[in-house]
Amino acid sequence: MKFSLEWLHDFLETDASVAEIAAALNAIGHEVEGIEDPAERLAGFRVAEVLDAAPHPDADKLQVLSVSTGEGETLQIVCGAPNARAGMKGVLGLPGAVVPANGMRLRKSAIRGVESNGMMCSVRELELGDEHSGIIELPGDAPVGADFAAYHGASPVFDVAITPNRPDCMGVMGVARDLAAAGLGTFRMPATGPVAGKGACPIEIRIDDPEGCPAFHGRVIRGVTNGSSPEWMQRRLLAAGQRPIGAIVDATNYLMLAYGRPAHAYDLGKLTGAMVARRARAGEQVLALNEKTYTLDETMTVIADEAGVHDIAGIMGGEHSGVTAGTTDILLEIAYFDPERIGVTGRKLGLASDARTRFERGVDPAFLDEGLAILTDIIVQTCGGEPSEAVRAGSPPAGPKIVAFDPDLTRRLGGVEIDSEEQRRILHALDFSVGDDWQVACPARRHDIEGPADLVEEVVRIHGLDKVKSVALPSAEGVARPTATPLQQLERKLRRSAAARGLNEAVTWSFLPVAEAEHFADDAPLWVLENPISEDMKVMRPSLLPGLIAAAKRNADRGASGSRLFEIGRRYFRGAKGASDERPTLGLVLAGEKAARGWASGKAQGFDAFDAKAEALALLEAAGAPVANLMVMGEAGSQFHPGQSATLRLGPKNVLARFGALHPNTLKAFDIEGPVVAAELFLDAIPARKASAGFARPAYAPPALQPVTRDFAFLVPADLAAGDLVRAVRGADKAAIVDARVFDVFTGQGVDEGRKSVAVEVVLQPGDKSFTDTEIKAISDRIVASAGKLGAELRA
Repeated sequence: MKFSLEWLHDFLETDASVAEIAAALNAIGHEVEGIEDPAERLAGFRVAEVLDAAPHPDADKLQVLSVSTGEGETLQIVCGAPNARAGMKGVLGLPGAVVPANGMRLRKSAIRGVESNGMMCSVRELELGDEHSGIIELPGDAPVGADFAAYHGASPVFDVAITPNRPDCMGVMGVARDLAAAGLGTFRMPATGPVAGKGACPIEIRIDDPEGCPAFHGRVIRGVTNGSSPEWMQRRLLAAGQRPIGAIVDATNYLMLAYGRPAHAYDLGKLTGAMVARRARAGEQVLALNEKTYTLDETMTVIADEAGVHDIAGIMGGEHSGVTAGTTDILLEIAYFDPERIGVTGRKLGLASDARTRFERGVDPAFLDEGLAILTDIIVQTCGGEPSEAVRAGSPPAGPKIVAFDPDLTRRLGGVEIDSEEQRRILHALDFSVGDDWQVACPARRHDIEGPADLVEEVVRIHGLDKVKSVALPSAEGVARPTATPLQQLERKLRRSAAARGLNEAVTWSFLPVAEAEHFADDAPLWVLENPISEDMKVMRPSLLPGLIAAAKRNADRGASGSRLFEIGRRYFRGAKGASDERPTLGLVLAGEKAARGWASGKAQGFDAFDAKAEALALLEAAGAPVANLMVMGEAGSQFHPGQSATLRLGPKNVLARFGALHPNTLKAFDIEGPVVAAELFLDAIPARKASAGFARPAYAPPALQPVTRDFAFLVPADLAAGDLVRAVRGADKAAIVDARVFDVFTGQGVDEGRKSVAVEVVLQPGDKSFTDTEIKAISDRIVASAGKLGAELRA
């Protein structure tokens, strides 16, 4: 929320500097995100008087002005504004000044052959409004030569982040009250008495949906002139980031930003019959002020007349009944809407507004009459007109919340000693009523106060969080026990192992768009959120790969040649009876170039399915999985290329991981160029390690004798998985064979069609004595026999 120092002074009498106010705001929990001083942007602009205006000798639409800066010198300025004339006062930008609207630095220059020593400025060029039909015309008593920023009353602007639990501070008045409580000045409420109405309100106002709209106050003002709002109001709205529109709309925006109270004005001449707060009918439509049409349903509250809907209650008014420059009679609406209903309606429609932000967090239900009086007074003062008597339909939630408070709770919960009378003062300053028995009546606007702990927070916040001492928690005697769970330890180890292999950790959203989630769901029940952050974050992810693929695509779009990404997180499914089913997973994606082009390799190399398999096996081994016993099987999922993917299983049903190249349909769905390979490790499927006897590692005892290596070339069926052959070879003699790996695969001349030659290197490790030739032959025979069970035969 933005507001100017000038605006703050309406509610706070203080001599504090900008820096002191910013420090106090931060200290009491309202983070200052920035401070902007318009005087800096307007440096180099002066109040000037046009002494003479003559036609430009070579341009019909230009004039040559003689301008006084009040310092005894006259400057020659070339100007194209139609309202430039002798005797007027305006704003002169001197050479060296920077025009706020476009960043142009002014300098002496020749325009059509005539020297110009600066520029006479319009409202838009100084970002003071949208007017650009001519240069600024200042009053006749404007002091020539004065700094324009000082004359204009440019005031520093605070940009403050208001937390969602403090809707009472979504107006300048609430911020001022907090600052006054913190001792930075005296809070004051601008004097506005009740506005007397003349005659009954000529239009019926009623409520047919008391749950959605408990209270609806309004009145008619006839004979208004909807021109421009006063300069002081426009200045404050611009400081808050609001574009001035017209006097009536500006008045409603001013009430919202100053007091945190949204309101609305209707053109009375465009209404038919009574104004009613009711439920919308299914299929009803309304053209809102943002020029978009919204289709409503029966769960939504609207303001309507006999002709139809004019307002999506508490969110946005309709275009049809909006006030215009020709409006002469208006109906003012100030209502209290149910916060939950406003939030649900806004999310359904995907419609955000300043009013919705305040209503769904909770506005002050007790500020209806006072708010209507303030708004009426502002409009009558600026637009004229005659107000009717006010109509009050319904009633807002009544009665203050009473909280029993013990001042000693501040010491016990807040960790700081504060005198009870100081606590009473702070609560009084925040508009709480404190009885002698410490029964505290909370203001209706303070929806965040639910119990004594909230009052402790208020007292400590105003007293000063910096005064709460840091105290170490008491430590238990003896040696601290490990606090990490086995799963946390496993995740830490995998995180280090993945990083050591050159993978970069990514952290992606746990939410996905519906289409992406369904693509990776494999018909599993999805968790669909009822209250998503946005439509692109509507479903809990059933896989980590969509987020990693999207991250790899963003990298590629920004010129990255390759991505090696991994993430450790949870996959989410809907379990039995709607229970949450969260599964710890490691996902990785390899995309783009594996190795850059070079003189030795030629063109750049891309990743393939074997790269994903290697990463999956290495990480499974780091996790303690029995990698040597894993089976390579198909059915990696429809997201993967069927001929370039597989699963790693410990037995036919226990899938530990899946890996491979992504299917072309997956690449198309995520708009990423291939090849892209990926893997997912299902950490909950990895069998737990047996507990070790102690913390120390076993002593390293290298073999006393050299290993023996033997190569075997087998002719096998073309569809036989090499992993099955290696597993059969390893199983031929588990005592002697310590390793086996494929080092060559060949098809072609000398190999029958439908078969392939697979060469396996086998490492034999002798024990306490070297192998004899007879023993090696016996092991070799067992290897050949074991491979023969798979249809393999030793190649001649």
